[in-house]
Amino acid sequence: MKQLIPLVRKYSKAASLLNTSLAELSNTKSTTKPTSHNSNQPTTPARTRFAPSPTGFLHLGSLRTALYNYLLARSTGGSFILRIEDTDRTRLVPGAEDNIYDTLEWCGLQVDEGVREGGEFGPYRQSDRKEIYVKYAQQLLDSGMAYKCYCTKSRLMELRESAKKLKPPTNVTYDRKCVGAVDQHGEWPFVVRFKSPDTYPPFKDLLHGELSLQPQYNERDRRYDDFVIMKNDGMPTYHFANVVDDHLMRITHVVRGEEWLPSTPKHIALYRAFGWKPPQFIHIPLLTSLEDKKLSKRSHALNILKLKEEGVLPEALVNFVTLFGWAPVRESGEKFNEVMNLDEIVKRFSLDQLTKGNAKVSELKLYHFNKLHLTKKLEDPEELKKIVEEYYPRFHEFSKQSKEYLCKLLKYIGPNITTINDIESDHMYLFQEVEYSTVKVPNDQTRYVIEYALANGFEETMEKLTQEGIPKKSIFMSVRFALSGGTPGLSIPHFIDLMGEQEFRRRLTKALEVL
Repeated sequence: MKQLIPLVRKYSKAASLLNTSLAELSNTKSTTKPTSHNSNQPTTPARTRFAPSPTGFLHLGSLRTALYNYLLARSTGGSFILRIEDTDRTRLVPGAEDNIYDTLEWCGLQVDEGVREGGEFGPYRQSDRKEIYVKYAQQLLDSGMAYKCYCTKSRLMELRESAKKLKPPTNVTYDRKCVGAVDQHGEWPFVVRFKSPDTYPPFKDLLHGELSLQPQYNERDRRYDDFVIMKNDGMPTYHFANVVDDHLMRITHVVRGEEWLPSTPKHIALYRAFGWKPPQFIHIPLLTSLEDKKLSKRSHALNILKLKEEGVLPEALVNFVTLFGWAPVRESGEKFNEVMNLDEIVKRFSLDQLTKGNAKVSELKLYHFNKLHLTKKLEDPEELKKIVEEYYPRFHEFSKQSKEYLCKLLKYIGPNITTINDIESDHMYLFQEVEYSTVKVPNDQTRYVIEYALANGFEETMEKLTQEGIPKKSIFMSVRFALSGGTPGLSIPHFIDLMGEQEFRRRLTKALEVL
């Protein structure tokens, strides 16, 4: 958990932050099923939510958060809620909300309550809930747990800069100048600040155990962690809207990334200020590259539907993402198969098998899963038919071949492709003329083998020439040179079956002309 520790240290001194030791936050895996008395898996239906901000397209980290919340809900017979958190109006991206829905639908994550689905606890878009937040902010103002702040941006900046220069420095900056100030009775702009407690209560995280995260104070120049709950445009901050919505929507479990750990004490304090019971929290590990670095912007992390365009199957992606921090139990002597569809994952999923170490993303592993899932689909007649129907319009554009041809091709080539798009990238020799001038002639016997195959056919060529002492490899390489320019992929009998006898002879003839 290398990236969690700097986050925590930034928030407070390490010695006073955690009741658990850093050793307990190491990369561990559950290898045996926990006994019932210490299991974190709920025994009653869980209500979980995925609450993305439509400020960009759904990426791997967001999908993993959505997936774990979905799996927890489904594995307990509960409900999965989609809430759109769009209070930051300046950063909204056109089409992002549709992208969120389209991605979840493609991955098979069915939403029970949401903007499109409706539900008992709506509205499910935060910009439609403004009056709710104003009501609850006023409740905190009336109870003295919050206050209006009229400080200018320049003053707040000066407070931040001076806090950095204190010895020891403090990572909370406000001086409570506006506590008790006369209400100016004006409309916005002003902000509402939560009057934070001197000591945040400890909280239990179902993955990391009990944690106590405290701000670092400078007692000679006391500042306070009085964070803003309502902005000067009348919209709530993430912290406030998140707590109000989770309570009103009766969320029982919150699965989110470790980057939210330092914010959790604020959320717990808000729950206590209202007299509400907090949900259970599960903070899952960060996603990193194989070198344990933050994922690059050029990686596939930024837009899931780009992977769809590249031929990645949703089953493979879900399988891949599920294992970013979840390690299914291996029973004694059990041979565990990592290749699972969504239904199989739901049946196996439990919070007790979540892991703590950073999850390293390898695209090679994704494409490994894709190859296995694609092969399995192509072996199923119904799934093969679906793939043919979906891919055929694109296939026909460059091949001009029939659906029957595509079906036969996929049966032959299936074990040798990773995605359906490999047909276009690796096997266009099936539909284009071979450019022999750019290909090295395999061996000195190539002309003789091709002449023999043209006169006698492939099967007799194999039988007779091997009897003459010509190695099988030389025969195969020579014929493949004529048919595809030496490109591997299809067996030669399958190649001949696909192209037909006439095209087979035409290619042999052209190869001889070049030779």
